[in-house]
Amino acid sequence: MKSTTTVNQTKLTKAPEIPTQMKAWEVVQPGPIDATPSPLKFTTKPVPKPKRGEVLVHVIACGVCHTDLHVTEGDLPVHHEHVTPGHEIVGRVVKNGPDTSRFQLGDRIGIPWLRWTCGVCEYCRAGKENLCPNSLYTGWDHDGGYAEYVTVPEGFAYRIPERFDSLTAAPLLCAGIIGYRAFERANVPAGGRLGLYGFGGSAHLTAQIAMAQGIEVHVLTRGKDARRFALSLGAASANGAYDLPPVKLDSAIIYAPVGDIVPKALEALKPGGTLAMAGIHSTDIPQLSYSDHIFHEKNLTSVESNTRRDGEEFLTLADRLDIHPEIHEYPLEKADEALKYVAAGDIQGACVLRISEG
Repeated sequence: MKSTTTVNQTKLTKAPEIPTQMKAWEVVQPGPIDATPSPLKFTTKPVPKPKRGEVLVHVIACGVCHTDLHVTEGDLPVHHEHVTPGHEIVGRVVKNGPDTSRFQLGDRIGIPWLRWTCGVCEYCRAGKENLCPNSLYTGWDHDGGYAEYVTVPEGFAYRIPERFDSLTAAPLLCAGIIGYRAFERANVPAGGRLGLYGFGGSAHLTAQIAMAQGIEVHVLTRGKDARRFALSLGAASANGAYDLPPVKLDSAIIYAPVGDIVPKALEALKPGGTLAMAGIHSTDIPQLSYSDHIFHEKNLTSVESNTRRDGEEFLTLADRLDIHPEIHEYPLEKADEALKYVAAGDIQGACVLRISEG
């Protein structure tokens, strides 16, 4: 769903009145999203107070990411009891904590998955903060955006390009950024052929980036609606997740958290091709044949989170190329229904919670 709305920053002349309590979801006990009782509970929590270096944000919109499903269902270990999921957050700054100066009250900012890194380990010093062993994540280590208010360290937030309205911008903050890093890791040659396994929020943004640069995109996914959606966006082909594409691929990215797809994806690559696994979680990869899957200098790599530089580069590129997610809007109180839609695996674009106006 494209939008040409220009969203200006709203400078506040005085600090707004902030309530003491807010509506929010929390993971009560990780388990299947369609279980009874539900692993999620819609409840009331205290509005968080920004600590040193943090700002408090009134949430406008929060994207619903597959990683939220992993947190809710227990695919990822519990890092924070009764955590509020959500890490594709757009909102306005309503309070600055001590020692903050980057944002003014009323600024519209984005809060991503990567919440904090130490800045001093060997990976941070080498510009690889996505590999920081001390890193913290929004909606996993700290309460996220399925709520009316959230805090963020000011150095880990993004300014949102004015081109994008808040609901459109939300999926860019993880689906877009992680998709961009996966695209970079996949080493797609100019004018090459790229396979995308799974076609949800992240993949459909990656497809737009690739096709805007003259790359031929082939989609392999289980959902019939998702395949039709891929073709409508301009994909050269769309087939089942375990099918071989009609041509050999230079590169491929697996977005589906299914290790069984790896042998087929490797088999589909040309000699020297690269397969990138974009998820934070996957089922186990079955035994591979050296001659069928690895030989001819094929490359298999994973993708872990992102750096802030990835985020800045992607948002600049999305602004320049007018990359827009297709969104399905849900109210905050129906976040569990949005996650069930994501779990079904036949999504056309990305789900977004509207939490307030802005």
